[in-house]
Amino acid sequence: MAGGRLVVDGHVWQHDSVFLPAHQRPLGYVFQEASLFPHLSVRGNIDYGRRRSGHALDDGALNRIVDLLGIGTLLSRRPAGLSGGERQRVALARALAVGPRLLLMDEPLAALDLQRKREILPYLERLRAELKIPIFYVSHAPDEVARLADHLVVLEAGRVQAQGPLKQVLADVATPIRLGEDAGSVIEGTVAERDAHWQLARVEFPGGGFWVRDEGHEIGRRVRLRVLARDVSIALQEECRATSVLNHLSVRVEAIAGDLHPALTLVRLAAEGQSLVARVTRRSAEALALEPGKQVWAQIKAVAVIG
Repeated sequence: MAGGRLVVDGHVWQHDSVFLPAHQRPLGYVFQEASLFPHLSVRGNIDYGRRRSGHALDDGALNRIVDLLGIGTLLSRRPAGLSGGERQRVALARALAVGPRLLLMDEPLAALDLQRKREILPYLERLRAELKIPIFYVSHAPDEVARLADHLVVLEAGRVQAQGPLKQVLADVATPIRLGEDAGSVIEGTVAERDAHWQLARVEFPGGGFWVRDEGHEIGRRVRLRVLARDVSIALQEECRATSVLNHLSVRVEAIAGDLHPALTLVRLAAEGQSLVARVTRRSAEALALEPGKQVWAQIKAVAVIG
């Protein structure tokens, strides 16, 4: 893929719309750069591909996409007057306006700074939750993958290294996947309690629950939690409450594997179907006599609500 073009079986895919034979629905394609036409308004850019598709969305469906992406107030503006995050949202709307059967997203946030990424990620989550089409998302960013993916395929040098449900792949310490400081796990749970005084919320899941920073989610809301391996320690018994660590979970050692540095090891821990990954030194693992099947306590120093 180069220059915004991808040729497969004689079909040329360009910009964010892929036009296949008339009897097939098109594919939507969003590149790293928004590639909007500078001489057209936002509305004109969205309508450009829509007019050329035999399966384009009707006005009602398109208005829903515009609302989901929060670009209703931008329709009369030109791309030069938009932020990077706004341009990518318009590119998404243009790709979706053709009525695609599949949405392909090639590192759509790679060209954005951290603030713009944080701006657009909630819109991508909304699309994932509400649209009834598959989304094929390519990324090198573990935080985006953890927040958006349901099924993960890991590629290295063009070969599949691992694939499966997101939580399963991330927690599998035996695979060759190595994310360095980003190694960790994802847990899905429900907001069960909010503590206004301490600005904390409790998220419960089968096997336990965690106190996390209150992000304003209502009681009963399903959320994803990301727990990095570096923030999980292991003890043979539950520590006393005179500690800054809020979260303690009774878990079972499932697997142990080497880490990137020979002094470290990764330990997969399980509690009623939930998995955690802890990074500890090999010395600590030996001192605690860690082995598969052993019951221990996980102490979780930090948990991030990611969606």
